[in-house]
Amino acid sequence: MIFSMCGLMMRLKWCAWVALYCSCISFANTRLADDTKQILSSFMLSISAIVMSYLQNPQPMTPPWVSIMN
Repeated sequence: MIFSMCGLMMRLKWCAWVALYCSCISFANTRLADDTKQILSSFMLSISAIVMSYLQNPQPMTPPWVSIMN
């Protein structure tokens, strides 16, 4: 959820994608007795961070090492 908030507030696309990746990992590691509301809210927050960052700047994400090589 920290990556989701960083991606949402600072419009960092890589943070939003890492948040989605982490929420997929947490979904894969859940058990039947775990709280599904927290996992669902994590997915929704990460997806909204991705959508909002691409609505703000629709350019594709450039990797950080590209600017170093140029």
